Amino acid sequence: MTRTILFDVDGVLVHGYHARPEKQVRWDQNLFADLGVDPDRFKTEFIHDIFIKKVIIGQMSLLEALDRTLPRLGYRGPSMAFAGYWLSHDSNVNQPLLDVVAQLKAKGTPLFVATNQEHMRAQWLWQQLRFGELFDDMFHSARIGHTKPAKPYFDWISNRLGPQAEPPLFFDDREDIVKAARAHGWEAVQYDELEDVTGHPYIAARLG
Repeated sequence: MTRTILFDVDGVLVHGYHARPEKQVRWDQNLFADLGVDPDRFKTEFIHDIFIKKVIIGQMSLLEALDRTLPRLGYRGPSMAFAGYWLSHDSNVNQPLLDVVAQLKAKGTPLFVATNQEHMRAQWLWQQLRFGELFDDMFHSARIGHTKPAKPYFDWISNRLGPQAEPPLFFDDREDIVKAARAHGWEAVQYDELEDVTGHPYIAARLG
């Protein structure tokens, strides 16, 4: 029976936020020059506040949260335009890894995305970045109502996947999430480079 494989987004499928700061690819490095918003204030007053508390778990839409926050950060443009800037600048896909995913798909492998995302970016990944052409489904935190590494997050996905002949194989860049997945009974690998995927015995065998 073919084994289920799941991948995280940021730090794995997309070069953006990464558990290791030196490997991060920042979407906001020109945010002040382009839109007049201080990236440090945005991170402190938006990301570490309403975004994490409400948006990422689906209790508030991204646009509503931006509408509430951006005016006090000095931004006077449309929130939709700000969101579009964010999404487009946070889209540096890990193409070599996606090429491997495409090979696995051609072999009939069940493939899923398991990620902490709000709804708008999840749709962006699925449609604009064409993840929907490679993966069977996306399990994102706003849909589930919990974020990794919380146990209810993994419970929800396990219930969705149903009984498995072998433990799901999962790749994530964060050590705490990898540990949580292992505690849930999955085989989890901390992703740092392409060889962490291609060198895994099961995947190497599938790729021939």
